Amino acid sequence: MKIIDLLSTDCMILDLQATEKKAAIDEMVSKLYEAGRIDNKEMFEEGILAREAQTSTGLGDGIAMPHSKNKAVKQATVLFAKSAKGVDYESLDGQPTYLFFMIAAPEGANDTHLQALASLSRLLLNPKLIDTLKGVTEPQQVLELFDNAEKEYEAKEAAEEAKAKEQADDAIVSDKPYIVAVTACPTGIAHTYMAEDALKNKAAEMGVDIKVETNGSEGVKHRLTPEDISQAVGVIVAADKNVEMARFDGKHLVNRPVSDGIKKTEELINLATSGKAPIYHSTGDDSEAEDGESSKGSVGSQIYKHLMNGVSHMLPFVIGGGIAIAIAFLIDQTMGVPQSELANLGSYHPAAAYFKTIGGTAFNFMLPVLAGYIASSIADRPGLIVGFAAGALAASGVSIGNLENPVSSGFLGALVGGFLAGYVILLLKKVFAKLPKSLDGIKTILFFPVFGLVITGFLMLLVNIPMGAINTGLNNFLMSLSGANAALLGALLAAMMCIDLGGPINKAAYVFGTGTLAATVATGGSVVMASVMAGGMVPPLAIAIASFIFKNKFTEKEKQAGVTNLIMGFSFITEGAIPFAASDPLRMIPSFVVGAIVTGGLVGGMGIKLMAPHGGIFVIALVSHPFMYLLFILLGAVISAVMLGFLRKPVAE
Repeated sequence: MKIIDLLSTDCMILDLQATEKKAAIDEMVSKLYEAGRIDNKEMFEEGILAREAQTSTGLGDGIAMPHSKNKAVKQATVLFAKSAKGVDYESLDGQPTYLFFMIAAPEGANDTHLQALASLSRLLLNPKLIDTLKGVTEPQQVLELFDNAEKEYEAKEAAEEAKAKEQADDAIVSDKPYIVAVTACPTGIAHTYMAEDALKNKAAEMGVDIKVETNGSEGVKHRLTPEDISQAVGVIVAADKNVEMARFDGKHLVNRPVSDGIKKTEELINLATSGKAPIYHSTGDDSEAEDGESSKGSVGSQIYKHLMNGVSHMLPFVIGGGIAIAIAFLIDQTMGVPQSELANLGSYHPAAAYFKTIGGTAFNFMLPVLAGYIASSIADRPGLIVGFAAGALAASGVSIGNLENPVSSGFLGALVGGFLAGYVILLLKKVFAKLPKSLDGIKTILFFPVFGLVITGFLMLLVNIPMGAINTGLNNFLMSLSGANAALLGALLAAMMCIDLGGPINKAAYVFGTGTLAATVATGGSVVMASVMAGGMVPPLAIAIASFIFKNKFTEKEKQAGVTNLIMGFSFITEGAIPFAASDPLRMIPSFVVGAIVTGGLVGGMGIKLMAPHGGIFVIALVSHPFMYLLFILLGAVISAVMLGFLRKPVAE
């Protein structure tokens, strides 16, 4: 897909008037509507804004690429707009945006917008093109610039392809070291090609020959041949998604995130050419990219990665199911239930029963999904079925010697079961590694699921006994907490939510909170979950309050972000405070923690319960004492805000 095919002189704005993001989007969408490229302004703009809500498409360096694949689009188009004054577009680098490429793709456009994004990303890495575009005065100049730029890029690609083939054919007769690389990111757009160019440019600077394969939205480009790989002294895989790995068996391989391919190119090239990178050993499963360089992380970091894979897949079931169950209780409480029928609270009225059935169905998948995706992270797809079964056994509570009165091992049992399932499959892979090649196809569909299921199943029958006792004891302990003990636990968990703002400590507190919901939702909710959510709401609210009160301590940009943090705080999105904490951690983090300790301690001490795992003020009706809960959150936020006001230095005039 060429950009020149999507550009049109009637869809260009060479003097964008807007200086704010929303106004700039309005102006560009209106131009598309006037040109007849879209037939519904509101629908298309809604799609653009929905994409911006995920992450700003302001890429930095003065460039933005807003885009939407939308029913309102009549013809695939790239609108070009140029601003002389610059637009505050909330770009990733925090700087004004001067050049805009708004991509409009019809809903059935077969990924036209992604291909356009990929093509744009490649071309916009050329600083000469960017500088020239900033000075254009006529629409025709834009078309000519992109036409020339695409021709130059194609010629450069062809030359590099020919050079790479010549190097491979001649067995690299030059005295330069020769390496190969693969770049890939989940969406296959900007980072894939930025890493490609960064590696090529740095290699040329260092006197190293390189061929780079890209796994982008346009498919695999410059695919590495067996000859390329054979002649290379080392391999670099800069990828955030799985790529074909078995072909690199026996090669020195550096396996890093795609961002390292952009920022740490020299380090990667030095490792690949030094002969010191780990030798990659294929297990015969191309999807297993966790070998060599990538496996050098600590045991703790690997466990955390596997756990978070399970938790991230589990949370939608917990949130959706938990809130549906909570609504069932709310309906019965609102409509009233006779004293004699309180045991049926949550399912007494038909409407409540419907919600509880729906929520319970989703909620019942929580433990199997947790265990299944932990195992999948460890052992890939063969671990999924075994992990699901381990989670289901943890939920059912069946154990040896206790078949008639099973005790569920709950969240802890599923967590242990997920890891057991994953490592059992890894063990089986080693056991069956020496089977004849003719049996490779049957291992994944027969040997791994059958043997893995039986072995893990029997292990879970044993695990359920101690884990069930621990789970029961923990639930009983939490249910018995009151007064000072509950206040202490609430304060601790709320503080954990603020220490690393979405990092491992924050996630540990949140996972612990959600793990208590299953046992408490039928009795009005979890005090632990209430303390966790309250603590997580404090940091962004504190920033908002501080930016309103102590105006001289914040820049104009930070004051604008303060309004955003107000919304994020009330929505229980703790991560809104990350940019502030990252820029000034020694003042920000202690302030957040102190306020959260007060909030969590008060919530726990007063025994306030929450039936939902997320939602902030949008689930306030599911809190046992909503007004008191909000008061405690605001109190903690004000305390943190006042600390910030005293600790921060005034902004230089």
